[in-house]
Amino acid sequence: MKKVTGIGGIFFKCKDPEKMKVWYTTHLGLHTNEYGATFDWGEATDSTKKGSTQWSPFEDSTTYFEPSAKDFMINYRVADLEALVEELKKGGIPIIDNIETYEYGKFAHIIDIEGNKIELWEPND
Repeated sequence: MKKVTGIGGIFFKCKDPEKMKVWYTTHLGLHTNEYGATFDWGEATDSTKKGSTQWSPFEDSTTYFEPSAKDFMINYRVADLEALVEELKKGGIPIIDNIETYEYGKFAHIIDIEGNKIELWEPND
């Protein structure tokens, strides 16, 4: 079974996300939007298959990363979220919410052995 297929996004807390986006735009050339920046790419094995990785600064007061107390969260792209969640449950991995479906994919969250919240994303590429 394929599990993680890539990095879907890097999310981190900061004091002022808008200033952070401006800084990265000015000094590193990121093209930002309301969510941060999106990096589009093609799969190495099939360049006709497109994907993206999201870079997003969050307010340092966000509760989105809870129950983790860490200042970051990594989003992993996965091939079959429902099957993976079932496999993780069998392995005793804490699943902290139900699978949610949006127009851009399915999401679920787990906690790793050091308390990091991990976002799992099955994209609709």
